[in-house]
Amino acid sequence: MPVISLKTPSAAYDITIASGLLRTLAPRLNKLAKGKPFRPFIVTSPEIWGLWHRQALPSFKQPPTVLFLPSGEAHKRLASVESLAQQLATAGADRDSLLIAFGGGVIGDITGFLAAIYMRGIPYIQIPTTLLAQVDSSIGGKTGVNLVAGKNLVGSFNHPLAVLADTDILATLPPAQLRAGLQESVKAGIIRDPRLFKYMEQNADAILKGDAKALTHVVTASVRVKADVVANDERESGLRMILNYGHTIGHAIEAATSYKQLLHGEAVGWGSIAATHLGLSRKLITQAQSDRIIALILRYGPLSSFKATAAKLVALTSSDKKNRSGTLSFILPTGIGTVKIVRDVTQPELLAAAESMLDLMRQHTTTPKPASTRKRKR
Repeated sequence: MPVISLKTPSAAYDITIASGLLRTLAPRLNKLAKGKPFRPFIVTSPEIWGLWHRQALPSFKQPPTVLFLPSGEAHKRLASVESLAQQLATAGADRDSLLIAFGGGVIGDITGFLAAIYMRGIPYIQIPTTLLAQVDSSIGGKTGVNLVAGKNLVGSFNHPLAVLADTDILATLPPAQLRAGLQESVKAGIIRDPRLFKYMEQNADAILKGDAKALTHVVTASVRVKADVVANDERESGLRMILNYGHTIGHAIEAATSYKQLLHGEAVGWGSIAATHLGLSRKLITQAQSDRIIALILRYGPLSSFKATAAKLVALTSSDKKNRSGTLSFILPTGIGTVKIVRDVTQPELLAAAESMLDLMRQHTTTPKPASTRKRKR
């Protein structure tokens, strides 16, 4: 049972990766509470709860209170936070309450933000139910919601007490959700772990088939990358920015498609290809390295296509929260497993990289399908 400890100046907690964690949930919560009284509140979606409540509930003597939030990026808004906060108040939640984020990245981000502001702060834990959430969004304490103006523009740093990544849950992921999550693992390999990158090259068939051993290896290696980066730069003052590889154009793609057409990992995949083109154009990487990176991203596709011009994507990067003092920071590859933060990328360079990415997309077209319709297997 891999247990990865994450220590930052403001928090220390464990990320546990194993099968069957849901069946022992209540004892694990009691251990985290260290004998102090607490009342659990689970924030989840109807779909996730319908699939997994039978595994989670038996370990509780008294059933937890369950708050429901519809699935999808469209609900990652302040209105959802207010609605959940009102439900907590109505149910009598106080400072001895414990929030449990039981869902994907949207549920995790909203619940963490809610925990940060309800009664000026109550504890929470993460039980991520998508691969993307297990390897990325549940770790590191970033929480928040979207505005019309851009993604994750309102939020806070608020670490959980623990992260419980039950790998059994991944068995119910539809193929598109699995592949989208794997794009974040590919990213982890590109930015910091050449061994993970090579493992994903050599074991793609087993990973894509959902082989439990292969997936556990990928999740564990990806989590180690994220935990190591966050431990060295909790508040994204420098190193942590490398985790945004592929996200600048990726977020622009999500905004251009109103957060409805692509899964987050798919948008990051296309954004990573754009960043790779930019790294190649600056001669930071060789053609052979660029080919390997793009080949691996596409191997874990297909990535859904979308309609947007390069000019629109570049314009949308101006609202990215990584902008500082009017300067857009961009993460570019310098090899397999290494990247650098660049702050002098010009608009013509961005346009050329976006055009190259769009040209490649046209060669590898899949029929777009709204992300919200790609449901879990039952």
